[in-house]
Amino acid sequence: MLEEFCNSTFWNDSFLDRPDADFPLCFEQTVLVWIPLGFLWLLTPWHFFHIYKSRTKKSSLTKLYLTKQVLVVLLLITSVIELALILVESSGQTTLPAVQYTNPCLYIVTWILVLVTHHFRRWCVKKDSWILCIFWVFSMVCGVFQFQTLIRILLKGNNSNLAGFCLYFISYGIQVLMLIISSISETTPETKASSNNPSATASFLSSLTFSWFDSIIWKGYKHPLTLEDVWDLNEEQKTHEISKIFTKHMETEMKKAKQALKKRCQKRKSRDTSEARMNGPNASQSQDNLVLEDMKQKKKKKESESGTTQDFAKSWLAKALFKTFRSVLIMSFIAKVIQDVLMFLSPQLLKLMISFASDSSAYAWQGYGYSALFFVVALIQSFSLQWYFQYCFILGMTVRTTLMAAVYRKTLTISNNARKQYTVGETVNLMSVDAQRFMDVTNFIHLLWSCPFQIVLSIVFLWMELGPSVLAGLGVMILLIPINAFLATKSRAIQVENMKNKDKRLKVMNEILSGIKILKYFAWEPSFIEQIQGIRKKELKNLLSFSLLQSVVVFIFNLAPVLVSVVTFTVYVLVDENNVLDAQKAFTSITLFNILRFPLSMLPLLISSILQVSVSADRLERYLTGDDLDTSNIRNDAHTDKAIQFHETSFTWDHNVSPAIQNVTLDIKTGQLIAVVGAVGSGKSSLISAMLGEMEPIHGHINIKGSVGYVPQQSWIQNGTVRDNILFGSPLDEKRYQQVLEACALLPDLKVLPGGDLAEIGEKGINLSGGQKQRVSLARAVYSNSDIYILDDPLSAVDAHVGKHLFNKVIGPNGLLKNKTRLLVTHGIHFLPYVDEVVVLVNGKIVEKGSYSTLLANKATFAKNLKLYARQGSSEGEATVGDGVEREDEDDSGLIPSIEEIPTEAISMTLKRENNFQRTLSLRSRSGSNRHQKSLRSSLKIGDMKTKQKENQKMVKGQKLIEKETVETGKVKFSILMKYLNAMGWWLFTFILFGYMANSASFIGSNFWLTEWTNDAQRYWNQTYPASQRDLRIAIYGVLGFAQGFFVLLASLLTAYGAVSASQGLHEQLLDNILRAPMSFFDTTPTGRIVNRFANDISTADDTLPMSLRSWIICFFGIISTLIMICMATPVFGIIMIPLAVIYILVQRFYVATSRQLKRLDSVTKSPIYSHFSETVSGLPIIRAFEHQQRFLKQNENIIDTNQKCMFSWITSNRWAAIRLELVGNLVVFFSSLLIVIYRNDLKGDLVGLVLSNALNITQTLNWLVRMTSELETNIVAVERINEYIRVKNEAQWITEKRPPDDWPSKGEIQFTDYQVRYRPELDLTLKGITCNIGSTEKVGIVGRTGAGKSSLTNCLFRILEAAGGQITIDGIDIASIGLHDLRNKLTIIPQDPILFSGSLRMNLDPFNKYSDEEIWKALELAHLKPYVEGLPQGLTYEVSEAGDNFSVGQRQLLCLGRALLRKSKILIMDEATAAVDLETDNLIQATIRKEFSNCTVITIAHRLHTIMDSDRVMVLDRGEIVEYDSPDKLLQRSGPFYFMAKDAGIEGSNTSL
Repeated sequence: MLEEFCNSTFWNDSFLDRPDADFPLCFEQTVLVWIPLGFLWLLTPWHFFHIYKSRTKKSSLTKLYLTKQVLVVLLLITSVIELALILVESSGQTTLPAVQYTNPCLYIVTWILVLVTHHFRRWCVKKDSWILCIFWVFSMVCGVFQFQTLIRILLKGNNSNLAGFCLYFISYGIQVLMLIISSISETTPETKASSNNPSATASFLSSLTFSWFDSIIWKGYKHPLTLEDVWDLNEEQKTHEISKIFTKHMETEMKKAKQALKKRCQKRKSRDTSEARMNGPNASQSQDNLVLEDMKQKKKKKESESGTTQDFAKSWLAKALFKTFRSVLIMSFIAKVIQDVLMFLSPQLLKLMISFASDSSAYAWQGYGYSALFFVVALIQSFSLQWYFQYCFILGMTVRTTLMAAVYRKTLTISNNARKQYTVGETVNLMSVDAQRFMDVTNFIHLLWSCPFQIVLSIVFLWMELGPSVLAGLGVMILLIPINAFLATKSRAIQVENMKNKDKRLKVMNEILSGIKILKYFAWEPSFIEQIQGIRKKELKNLLSFSLLQSVVVFIFNLAPVLVSVVTFTVYVLVDENNVLDAQKAFTSITLFNILRFPLSMLPLLISSILQVSVSADRLERYLTGDDLDTSNIRNDAHTDKAIQFHETSFTWDHNVSPAIQNVTLDIKTGQLIAVVGAVGSGKSSLISAMLGEMEPIHGHINIKGSVGYVPQQSWIQNGTVRDNILFGSPLDEKRYQQVLEACALLPDLKVLPGGDLAEIGEKGINLSGGQKQRVSLARAVYSNSDIYILDDPLSAVDAHVGKHLFNKVIGPNGLLKNKTRLLVTHGIHFLPYVDEVVVLVNGKIVEKGSYSTLLANKATFAKNLKLYARQGSSEGEATVGDGVEREDEDDSGLIPSIEEIPTEAISMTLKRENNFQRTLSLRSRSGSNRHQKSLRSSLKIGDMKTKQKENQKMVKGQKLIEKETVETGKVKFSILMKYLNAMGWWLFTFILFGYMANSASFIGSNFWLTEWTNDAQRYWNQTYPASQRDLRIAIYGVLGFAQGFFVLLASLLTAYGAVSASQGLHEQLLDNILRAPMSFFDTTPTGRIVNRFANDISTADDTLPMSLRSWIICFFGIISTLIMICMATPVFGIIMIPLAVIYILVQRFYVATSRQLKRLDSVTKSPIYSHFSETVSGLPIIRAFEHQQRFLKQNENIIDTNQKCMFSWITSNRWAAIRLELVGNLVVFFSSLLIVIYRNDLKGDLVGLVLSNALNITQTLNWLVRMTSELETNIVAVERINEYIRVKNEAQWITEKRPPDDWPSKGEIQFTDYQVRYRPELDLTLKGITCNIGSTEKVGIVGRTGAGKSSLTNCLFRILEAAGGQITIDGIDIASIGLHDLRNKLTIIPQDPILFSGSLRMNLDPFNKYSDEEIWKALELAHLKPYVEGLPQGLTYEVSEAGDNFSVGQRQLLCLGRALLRKSKILIMDEATAAVDLETDNLIQATIRKEFSNCTVITIAHRLHTIMDSDRVMVLDRGEIVEYDSPDKLLQRSGPFYFMAKDAGIEGSNTSL
């Protein structure tokens, strides 16, 4: 039929069975024309439907669009002309075949269709369609056959249809041009405006090859990328969009899971009741059984309360995720299937190629065909593999995002009861660890079906090659699985053990850094270095064992393929003497065995990570199905006349305990100021929590009319500027803002804070004192301009006069909030006369309510309590209730941080010293002089706040206290790698390299030996194969195989030893240097950052770095050996290698620069996600009270998106490189096969097998080498960061040549001569020329306002601060001339913060074991601790917990006294040592010191003046200068600063012995 249609032969095999093979013209004009057209026509309806569904606004015309349409119109014209010519020709007598009419008609319809498609695509964001692109490729490939046929006809001189031929050539040329043009991405002004991400508008070819990413790669190569350079995500990849879809699926799945849970509970209930009926009380049951039953019941109850056995809605998370990401999963599935199938095509092509080379009668065109096929298969395989990876990694990334967003959203609504089950750390873990695990598994989820599929296919193909002998090789592989599993469990056990050591080391390290000042004061560094090195020794021992096990694993992994092939081939030739190993069988099998290696090694890993994920899924499901806040009892009815109404409300924190608020009925009118008072624990804060909906309702309801502003008892400060904290998301209204600052007494603070209101507040507000934090918190509420203000004791953290100011200016009847409704919880009785009503709470019930005067007249609970407190009175002369108002000196200076205020990271007394603000009522202004006292940081005053705002744009000196951690940029210096190799040892490294080289040599040897062996098939053709020859072949092949494994093992073992010695060296240097760093380094560097060096960076140097180094060397030598083999077989390949190497190195250079920086950006943008989250968790009640959940949700989404875009770009950069590098690999395969065809006469089949089987392997190895280079660079950064801290400037030498006499100081005379000091070079002087003498055994007290320089003076004695001028001499020796340890060992200090370290009690008193037990007991006795320590279970070996938590503050202070008593040096310094203890302990300490240190020089720095009234002399410091220095009695007779201080403290001249 088709032959009639064409009027010529449609098909004949003889056309191909000749050297110049060709298809018949009829076949080319029908089948090869209809394939592309059929493809286009079949898919067009679906294509048009898709365009209709995803249409957007019509875009404007572009040059590219017009060019495409013009070219298609030209194609249409050629087809019309062709049809016209045919019609003209047929109007004559000649009858033309039908095909000549139909083809032009088909083309005319097709070109019109293409024109219409182009026009419709103007409504799409992507202007280029993948269907058209593939159509042009098909047209070009199918048309090339007819193209060459027509040329052949013309060359034969047959030009009867010249016009038709010319039209075909023109049409073909235009089609080629169309393909080139359609690969250009078309951007219109509209798309440019809507998105800056070119992937949205990239053409199909650009997307396929990731060419749209070129510009970032180029940018990253030229200069280090910044966040601004990274493109935003496309709309559909943003957190908000993905979360929306996931939430919808999550809700439906959760509903089903909750129904299933209900059924489970009912079943369990019915089972329990039936059991109870059966096991009813039986008279004969023994008493013991009843007791046992009772215990079981109690245990059950306990478990159900603790929530361990609590059931929850399960197994819905995976389903919800699957439904959310269904399309991506399907796309990646398709890509993986294509890749897997094509992977098995390569060995078959290899087989064909070997048979082609062995068969001299085969036509050359077959070889070229195979070469082209090799290339095409490899290319499609590369594209499908890389797109599979792209889909899976993007899937992993979006799954992580979805889970993080879901956890965050849940956190904003979770009930307090559910929240109590998780610490902040655990919730952050859900976000970081569990979400990360999901990400890791989703990356490889398809391997679940792909691994078994690959294994089955491999076995099938191997069976076809070698028959049952395959089972022997397979058996070896299966045998290796349990060995690997055993090694893995053993390694895991070692790692778990090592994690404990690591935790222990970091715990001690953390303590050292928290108490670094104590270590320096007491010169204890050597003892702690020894302690840490002890733990590190154990850690390194385990690390070595782990590395040795890993070496065995690597050995097995390398030996496995060799062993398998040896066993299989041996069995194959031994089973039957007719079985001769030929090149086809050997090399095809080896390629298949190589494929089999991957799934077999991946399956066990995959299973273990899926088990881990199931645990994470459980944790996430439990959290996400937790109860939400029940706010059903909180109403917002705006039509009532009352602002707040409680109607018979009872609330509880937990349904298992009694209600905290019971039957409260309370009406509060709009604009009233209500005070809530009651003893500690009477339910005041609970009442407030109930109003905010933070508690579980029992009955009754609360109505709140209007918006709420809330000030909590413990202020919550966000990490940001002061201004951000006050505005809290509201727009800036300058006038109102200034009003609020003034009312909240923040202006004086802002004058002192560097940078004013743009000063950065550290995490948890660490550089603000308690009072400052509380005032910022109050300012936030006042600025929010809410209708109702709930104030939970905001005045307790500030000192008296500031409290008065806040009450008058903000809260009270004349304050900023005078027209608002205010509910004030307070302990300050003196505010009560000014409130409208007082509510008295006792045990969660309101016992009295009324005005202050009414309640006093009632003479009930309130009046009685008031009398009690009034009698006690306070030193400030104002009555206080409950906790009392602390004095400014003691709290606002932040010098005695309360427990919650001591932040976990970066405690830095400097912060406190620098940011203590000037007291509003300064001493001098009280004494009648109106001169404004200059603050400690007067240099930073920037005049009026208004001018300050303008100047704030520039950074003020000292405004940034904590230096931002540097993100390393650019290439990691070669010197760093050298430093690491140097730490390993050069000899060792040389032997390691030798080991890997020997491994490569034996690999090459075994390959060549195999070619010789397969050659025997030709050599002994039709002869019996000699057994001796066979045995020799097997033996040598086996030996060479074993040698490969042996050398890898040797090199791995040496690497293990080298890596451990390098780790040891780096850690020793780091530790030694950090402990020798000056105090200023610890003041400006957050503890977290230093710990990070000891945790992450040392961990990288321990584990990851040696592995990446090892992988890199193996990859490198693998590639070199493959190239050597190819060049030995076909030397011409050496010439082709040069351009390929150039491309390879270029791609690698471009990629590594960009990838490295993107990875760094990914790490840097990850930490804000977690810190914002933990901040949110700790500030939940405030966020909910202000109803800012949506804002925080949005902020969280933005932070995640920032991290996502870096992650997305990093993933894409990997794919960009992989596609280009695999192209290099594919070209290696292509050129190798091409050269084989060209030089086929010089080569045998066995060499062909050798060359191609190795070339096929090179593609992945090339890609891997670049990834390893990048990883090596990323990991070597750890050494760079460690090195940065190894080079930190040290303080002075611990011990110098000049050493003081052993009995120095014998007298204890101290002389200051014009002594000056500053904290950091950029700051002003703290002590400005101090000159004074302190005589032998004199007792001197030092007083002064906060920031006067008292503590600086002690720091100078210990040379914590080095002099900026002048000198200090002790007993005639200049302290600057001797070593630090010689100095510090001879002085004793009882510090302000009693810091203890975890370890034994004895270690805390005497870390160097210098003293005998008797001496220690004596010291304890003098410190009044002996009876207590004797009562402890282990006495002196009693373990002190972290930070000494198992001792009270007073006991800790007494232990510090014990340390001082042990040392008994001639000079004792007490730095506010008794500020944190009760009066009783204070008296004990004072008495002991008077008695025991009577013949020593004692310097006491005090806040409580009473403690220094019995001193010989008192030194009054102000702004770093001595203003008074005389005996207390004389000073009290003058009306100077000391006199006014004493007067304030209630000490009169006559009464000095208070």
